[in-house]
Amino acid sequence: MPRTIRPTPSLIRAAACLGIAALTLTACGSGSGSDSAGDGSGSVKVGLITKTDTNPFFVKMKEGAEKAAKDSGAQLITSAGKFDGDNAGQVTAIENMIAAGVKGILITPSDSKAIVPALEKARAKGILVIALDSPTDPESAVDALFATDNLRAGEMIGAYAKASMKGKTAKIATLDLAPGVAVGVQRHNGFLKGFGIGEKDPAIVCSQDTGGDQAKGQTAMENCLQKAPDINVVYTINEPAALGAYTALKAKGRERDVLIVSVDGGCTGTQAVKDGKIAATSQQYPLKMAAEGVGAVVKYAKDDKQATGYTDTGVSLITDKAQAGVASKDTAYGLDNCWG
Repeated sequence: MPRTIRPTPSLIRAAACLGIAALTLTACGSGSGSDSAGDGSGSVKVGLITKTDTNPFFVKMKEGAEKAAKDSGAQLITSAGKFDGDNAGQVTAIENMIAAGVKGILITPSDSKAIVPALEKARAKGILVIALDSPTDPESAVDALFATDNLRAGEMIGAYAKASMKGKTAKIATLDLAPGVAVGVQRHNGFLKGFGIGEKDPAIVCSQDTGGDQAKGQTAMENCLQKAPDINVVYTINEPAALGAYTALKAKGRERDVLIVSVDGGCTGTQAVKDGKIAATSQQYPLKMAAEGVGAVVKYAKDDKQATGYTDTGVSLITDKAQAGVASKDTAYGLDNCWG
């Protein structure tokens, strides 16, 4: 899903690689590609295909895969789309990895439906296929899914927001992702469940899509304030959208009396929680998703035992303003475990 991009050295290296051969198997990055386990001769080959190679979330995911591959003596081969939604690029990457003889493919699918035929070809050749972060449609198109429980992530910030209101009448704006995108739908529904309301509840006074983008989040919040100036709770799909909402609220002098809650746990977003711009966020762990995925492929290679079903890679509520009855961790923990 869309997340904020910051120009770190890893991102600059990744961008350079994209400029050369974005959709081919790559050995770019620190220790990635065919370099992850020396020359890789005779070792288990593991493929990692992300939506992009520049988004901090996927950069962290790649780091986790690289370390796990190095620790287990596997050879990691990586590839990525040119942009979020580049299904053709991911299909090409799958075909290249099949030709390279990988034992397993880890993929964050850009298009949960369109990617299915290519994944089926890989599985037909005995390759273990694991989706990371985002499920395919249908979920049975892969052998296993390693991801955050996004419904639970939303439920946690919904319960936090409810407790924070302490019985006051809520006027809620939901700044969502886009229609029909599973991650966005799950987080939205989770928030409502945690807050204890349904989709048609009159407490929801405005809903806008943001694409997970900060500028669009700001515009969405501006629109909502025009429609309902008395909004006092804002749910956002991710932290860039939350920071956009904060900017719009600050322009109206409302940044201190509106509660903003979000999901992701990126370092910028977690710092925003520490700074008081966002009240709480649900933090997820991309490094763990990739590390466990590599481990599953190596295990498959050793004993032919396939990973199956859904593996929850965990989520934590991060806030410095804990609420009674809602389990949380502080921003010191969040910053130690953030990504980006």
